[in-house]
Amino acid sequence: MKRSAAAVLVKHIFPTLAFILFGFLIAVAQVATPSPSPSPEAGEAAAGKPPSTKVVVPPEKSEPVVVPRFEKPPVIDGKLDDDVWKTAVPLKDFYQTSPGDNIAPSQPTEVFIGYDSKFLYFGFHAYDEPGKVRATVAARDDVFDEDNVRVFLDTFNDQRKAYVLGFNPLGVQQDGIRTEGSGEDYSVDIVMESKGQLTSDGWTLEVAIPFKSLRYEAGKGKLWGFHVWRNIARLNDEIDSWVPISRDRSGLMSQAAHLTGLIGISTERTLELIPSLTFSETGKRVNSIPASELALNPALRDPGRTLNLPIKVEPGLTVKYGITPTVTLDLALNPDFAQVEADQTVITANQRFPIFFEEKRPFFLEGIEIFRTDLQPVHTRAIIDPDIAMKITGKLGRNTFGLMLASDNAPGNFTEEDRTDPEVLPVIERFLDKNAYIGVLRLKRDIGTDSSLGFIATTYNFIEKHNQLAGFDGRFRLGPQTYFNFQVLGTTSRRCSFEPRTPKHEPTIAEPCFAGTDDDGQPLSTRNHYRTRNGLAYSYGYDHPGRHFGYRFSGEGRTRDYRAEVGFTRRRNTNFHDFFLRYSSEPKPKATLLSWRVFNSTRGNYDWQGNMQNWEDEAQIQWNFQRSSYFGIGFVGGYERLFEEEFGPARTAFQGGAFFGPNSERSTYQATPYFFAGTRPSKKFGANVLVVHTSGAFDLDFGGGPKFPRVSPAALANANAIATGQCDGEDPPFICFDPSQDPGPGRQLNMELEFSYQPTDALSFELEYNKQRLWRRDTRRVAFEDNVYSLNSTYQFTRFIFARARVDYATLESSLRGQFLLGWTPNPGTAFYAGYNDDLVRNGFSPFTGQLEPGLRRNGRTFFIKLSYLIRRSFGS
Repeated sequence: MKRSAAAVLVKHIFPTLAFILFGFLIAVAQVATPSPSPSPEAGEAAAGKPPSTKVVVPPEKSEPVVVPRFEKPPVIDGKLDDDVWKTAVPLKDFYQTSPGDNIAPSQPTEVFIGYDSKFLYFGFHAYDEPGKVRATVAARDDVFDEDNVRVFLDTFNDQRKAYVLGFNPLGVQQDGIRTEGSGEDYSVDIVMESKGQLTSDGWTLEVAIPFKSLRYEAGKGKLWGFHVWRNIARLNDEIDSWVPISRDRSGLMSQAAHLTGLIGISTERTLELIPSLTFSETGKRVNSIPASELALNPALRDPGRTLNLPIKVEPGLTVKYGITPTVTLDLALNPDFAQVEADQTVITANQRFPIFFEEKRPFFLEGIEIFRTDLQPVHTRAIIDPDIAMKITGKLGRNTFGLMLASDNAPGNFTEEDRTDPEVLPVIERFLDKNAYIGVLRLKRDIGTDSSLGFIATTYNFIEKHNQLAGFDGRFRLGPQTYFNFQVLGTTSRRCSFEPRTPKHEPTIAEPCFAGTDDDGQPLSTRNHYRTRNGLAYSYGYDHPGRHFGYRFSGEGRTRDYRAEVGFTRRRNTNFHDFFLRYSSEPKPKATLLSWRVFNSTRGNYDWQGNMQNWEDEAQIQWNFQRSSYFGIGFVGGYERLFEEEFGPARTAFQGGAFFGPNSERSTYQATPYFFAGTRPSKKFGANVLVVHTSGAFDLDFGGGPKFPRVSPAALANANAIATGQCDGEDPPFICFDPSQDPGPGRQLNMELEFSYQPTDALSFELEYNKQRLWRRDTRRVAFEDNVYSLNSTYQFTRFIFARARVDYATLESSLRGQFLLGWTPNPGTAFYAGYNDDLVRNGFSPFTGQLEPGLRRNGRTFFIKLSYLIRRSFGS
């Protein structure tokens, strides 16, 4: 029986509204607490101003900073004792921009800048109390959880993109790219030199940045936008900036200071060669009894055997050539694209859509921000194992461009077992050792001071699988705090397309479109199964962040036949819209409660046939306290519908549908309370927790592997019929043959715990625990339960030498995976790695027979050594 509208309001809408009101009442009670008076030590301009008062930027900060040319380079040892630093331009009188709002900083900071024909130099003197500085011998790109300084360099002065170069007090580096509207990406590595040291009055640091490591425009009259920040971790991650940052204006680089005077810089072109060599030896568990014999005698138990493959030697070469200071050519020949670090183990049970994994391979990370857009039409992990790849990226005036080409041998690279299996070989023979050819083109034009229009196109071609994509995107500043962005993409694809089309399971290259065999075992024609389909995708966003009150209206959609073979697509045949409202308090740096924030998000999906797929309303409030601590609670009320067309065939007068029973859809109301908290009281300890409970969560009836077979009414009826012999007679009931899914609601618990411990400056531990458990309401059975434990430990002998161990254990698969890595990485490009990966199962199920196997068994292992060396040469003046 359907619930009345009043019942829905009482159970779901009213609690959400009450929760929002509750958050506001608690927050408003804090407004009466007076804000502490700021110190006047940094001068009148830096003193605390009322929120409505515009901070006056002194002339020395509003005018471009003329960088002096050094007569001789300083020695980069972290000591700031070279006489040449006395000729540098000094930067003083910083502003605390977080958690305070352009008030006096807790500690003073001095920065010195100079240059010569080859390097841009920075010197830092960060004053602080002895013994309170947080600094460790951290790994590269892991410095923002402790004291650090950051330099933002907008080398084209376009207010759209900037290098982010960070350093901790010991000189450990972190580098990335900030793109306005998209955030910061720290997967990029550039070659530079830095050293730091602790002193009796804080710490000092020296940095030399080669101009040939950057893309830039320089010369007489040219300006670079820049920010200099200092982070003090123990003081609630305080950020001190040399120029004030207004919360009444969105965008960081549009509020930057400027550097000028960089003339006489060497215009030499740079060639980088990185030859690499990888040795690997792999062992894997394979059948000890032929599959055909197991099929004839199911009682046989196949213990499997370990097959040790021959040592594999993979040479590779990566080339980078700086055609100009603004244009770079990259080429990779037979590159080693094996990831040094494996992906983290994630829970995949009851997952309806693909899971996104970040790119980690260096060749693709260079210039990756150029190809990233809202709808993710480019996700380079779709290029799995290229023989050759190249790209040219850069910026000319207001035009940014990128072209990437690759020949990927992964689609035609089948296992030896598949190649020798007489049943599989006819299916894959025409695909064996064939390559997919991939291309990506990206163009973007800057418009005005902070807007842009772009074009993107991709192509993917492999045998009977072809995909072409093209579209436009834009981002426009409509006011000091308002942006509008959009993207529209069109695709055309020729691929295997059985009717009806299903997003749940479409043939892959490893499982090609195949219509079967004739009486002689020859494959039948599959031509009539290949069809051309056209698709459309769109996204938009209207964003007004606001100082206290902000809102965002956004959405995206993809038609059923939209395909992006070079990108990532989570869901098709859907439209998503979201209206987000937020209120943030004025921060109070000295108060126990630093700040609070409350938001409400109303969102929903519907398909292109007009059917609502789900709606949700989420409310959340978060409180931020001293010692980098926070606590928050939230509630999501919603409704979800499932249609059998999304899981398989739709029912007709002549055939059954994908769902069991008389109904072609399922629906349920959902209520999800949750809470989260975290703290980082010292550099030794840190913890985070998230607990989510959903009433009405769907069990999709996929099952949870051998440990958790399907527990839907249909599955239990089928199992009972088989167990009681009802399926052995001459006229077995229909339930014996019906494989239909029978989704149903239940209760789901999600829990994520993280704990970090650093007993010494060199040794660190991270322990993570992730739990998911789904209990089905109609059959009162557990649909699945998975617990993933992850332990990651690193010992950093020096800035460049480390040993790392990671162990993951997942209870659902009974899998125990370990990775042990010893590395030496003196600079980006030069590295030595020795690693060992192991994949074991404890009290798991045989991959060959599906039977329970007690004890510990190895499924596979790999030992590898990887060496690479950066050769850098310059040509020209």
